[in-house]
Amino acid sequence: MQPSAQAHSPTAQLDLCAALDAAVKAAHAGAAILQSYAHHRADLVIDRKARNDLVSQADREAEAAVIQELRERTPKYGIVAEETGGKVDGVATWYIDPLDGTTNFLHGIPHYAVSIALIAHAGTRVDAGAPLSVDTPVVGVVYDPCREELFNAIYGVGAWLNGHRIACSRTQTLDDAVLATGFPFRDFSFAQQYMPTLHDAINTTRGVRRLGAAALDLAWTAAGRYDGYWEMGLAPWDVAAGTLIVREAGGVAEDMYGVDSWPIGGYVVSGNPSVAAALKAMIAPHLTKKPAA
Repeated sequence: MQPSAQAHSPTAQLDLCAALDAAVKAAHAGAAILQSYAHHRADLVIDRKARNDLVSQADREAEAAVIQELRERTPKYGIVAEETGGKVDGVATWYIDPLDGTTNFLHGIPHYAVSIALIAHAGTRVDAGAPLSVDTPVVGVVYDPCREELFNAIYGVGAWLNGHRIACSRTQTLDDAVLATGFPFRDFSFAQQYMPTLHDAINTTRGVRRLGAAALDLAWTAAGRYDGYWEMGLAPWDVAAGTLIVREAGGVAEDMYGVDSWPIGGYVVSGNPSVAAALKAMIAPHLTKKPAA
């Protein structure tokens, strides 16, 4: 099961509007760093963490800007970030990807984003109802600085793109669906599960797209640009914000194996309810044992 921090009290309550405001400001701060490097990427110092797993000074500086903003505004929340790590703590934890789509960014492909999500831990109250029984994404921000598109969502309230409410598509069948996905690129241990799903999708749907930024794949699914999206082998910060945005846009975003309350393990299936159900049915025969975290 997913890691969780014990809430300080069963009645601890979050101010989601204040948290969203903090996340939006942090996303803009991180994006400003990214865009300051956008026209001289060749000068960036790039480190290779593993095969096809790159990090640049842009990632690190953007993450530092995001963390500084969040720590100033929400000092009691935990932070888990891609480059600097962190820990689950308090009543809620921020999950931060300062540059989702690093390879795109480094190659000058204008498709990348800052992704920030707040995960409320079990026992925390986020509205007038009962405390949450499981860890749950409650604030999500995905900011695409190239298109100046800000996707955001609040648990139980809705999802928006640049202030306009968004909703998942109404496509009913895979035959009519355009799907997004991501290929194995760093960890190939799940390739035998993934490749048959891609084969089926290519032969079943209207089309499959792979643009290389999971947070934007989920955000675009929430906005109805894609009808569904699935991917394996991601990190929690890749999918945390997008999961909430899809859910608040009337869609489904789940752990592919049906184990965790949100796709913290990085095996995500999403879409409007009809397409998500059909996509899960298409994927299920190819799934074996969930890889260890």
